[in-house]
Amino acid sequence: MRRRTFLRAVGAGGVAGLAGCTGGDGGSTETSGGETETATGTATGTAGGTPELVVATYGAFVDAPSTSPGPWIKEAFESEFDATLTFATPDSEINYFIERALRDVEIEADAYVGLNVDMLIRIDERLDDGLFTAVDDVDGQGDVKDGLNFDPQGRIVPYDTSYVSLVYNETMDGGEFAAPETFDGLLESAYEGDLLVQNPAASSTGKSFLLHTIKAKGEDGYLDYWQRLQDNGARVLSDWSTSYNAYLEEEAPMVVSYSTDQVYANREGQDLAKHRIRFLNDQGYAYPEGMSVFRDADDPDLARRFLEFMLRPDVQGEIAQRNVAFPATTTAELPGDFAEYAQAPPEAVTFTYDALRDNVSEWTSAWERQFASN
Repeated sequence: MRRRTFLRAVGAGGVAGLAGCTGGDGGSTETSGGETETATGTATGTAGGTPELVVATYGAFVDAPSTSPGPWIKEAFESEFDATLTFATPDSEINYFIERALRDVEIEADAYVGLNVDMLIRIDERLDDGLFTAVDDVDGQGDVKDGLNFDPQGRIVPYDTSYVSLVYNETMDGGEFAAPETFDGLLESAYEGDLLVQNPAASSTGKSFLLHTIKAKGEDGYLDYWQRLQDNGARVLSDWSTSYNAYLEEEAPMVVSYSTDQVYANREGQDLAKHRIRFLNDQGYAYPEGMSVFRDADDPDLARRFLEFMLRPDVQGEIAQRNVAFPATTTAELPGDFAEYAQAPPEAVTFTYDALRDNVSEWTSAWERQFASN
């Protein structure tokens, strides 16, 4: 998750008292790979007499030593394996490698951490041979929770997941505010002007909420539902950070966010009454992140051992705490307070890779045509 990017930016801006989480809006900030960009945004290891494993990822995975999982992973991996782990964080993330593959330029990384289904669809649409090799037989893959595997070809192994939900402020409305329990409830006049949501065309959080409304209302009904949401005063803002800042400023009592919100709130000593979680229709939209091995990795065996390391129960538990997301496996070792504040939905929902590949562009474009100018 890209939460640390937001928190670091907030700290630099001097806004006090934040305890939210962003969750994966990185897709909205990706740009096409540039001719001069290098993949050395964060290099935390150097090759000497030992093998070097280069793992590409997004910046927030490694750039905050106190909270990002990257530094801990590097130290733990190197202490156990006779190898140096170097992280590479190109600004354009996976697009950097897509562009290199299109130009038949060497891929200078062995593995990638931080893949989602949107990235995978983009890779498959642009590259005939893709970027990654099959890794569905690595140790630990069998422990991944049902429903999180999003690649039908087995090239991606999930390592964590988040669930999109409502976060609401119970202290507003005279201290008696409570979010509705259903999608239909959001349309009631009692909630007029109470919801902040992200633009689905520019934010992965907003896109997840859009997809959840399609699950709830169907392909033929979701645009009408969004029209009724907007008629009831729901505000569509550009991205997660903007909407969550507005929520913290109490511009509205509800925001579309993530069900691990209270983990951050508790960690920062915030009032948990301002970070209540609601799963509409008792469902949360799953947003898993995955990892893989590049097809032309210099050391594919070591890269596969790295994936297996990432799936171990102790490592899964550490990643979940530092990345403020749920572990991907059923065997993760987690402290009791994580389970107390990270809320899993009664039912996780998502669309398959095939359904998204065939429809998500049209679903999103239809939403833009109807609402982008409003």
